[in-house]
Amino acid sequence: MKTMRFDLPRFLLVALLLGRVPGVGAQTADAALQAKIDDQIKLIQSWAAEPVIVSSVRAQNAHLSPDLAVMTQDEWKDLSKLDPLVRHFDQNPAGVFLKGRKSAVVIRSFLSDASGFKVAFTSKPLNWSDNGDPKHDVPMTGKTWQGIIEQDKVSGLQQVEVSVPVLDAGKPIGSLVVSLNVYKL
Repeated sequence: MKTMRFDLPRFLLVALLLGRVPGVGAQTADAALQAKIDDQIKLIQSWAAEPVIVSSVRAQNAHLSPDLAVMTQDEWKDLSKLDPLVRHFDQNPAGVFLKGRKSAVVIRSFLSDASGFKVAFTSKPLNWSDNGDPKHDVPMTGKTWQGIIEQDKVSGLQQVEVSVPVLDAGKPIGSLVVSLNVYKL
């Protein structure tokens, strides 16, 4: 019977490269990767300034439909991706615009109003509202936000989320969050 020897250094190296060691590994981007992320942020800022994005957020801030006004996280979680209410968000004009920006680099994106409620997206996000989360709260101060490099819960890809404010006359009225595929940058 052959005995297998556990090679801890090799295990840690492989785990580190795959990003599977909690608290260890490339959680932030090196300078070269950060430059590519910064280029993507500039592009995403231009998307956030598109009239269809600004007008969609402005309209939802002015009037949230009654069925959306009472939506809870638990109700959102239970909705199927095929539910007509969910499908509305990827088929409305802003959702169509965002789907047109998907690529090998852009895993998914979602647009939120001032309250953090979804306005549009490319695929159903896990949360109905991101109010209280830095990915929404920081852009609502007029600044961009960048998360750590992590494994995406939905796709399993190594990703970094970035978000930018949606501005109307220079004032933040919502946020646009985009998940970027780290390996495709």
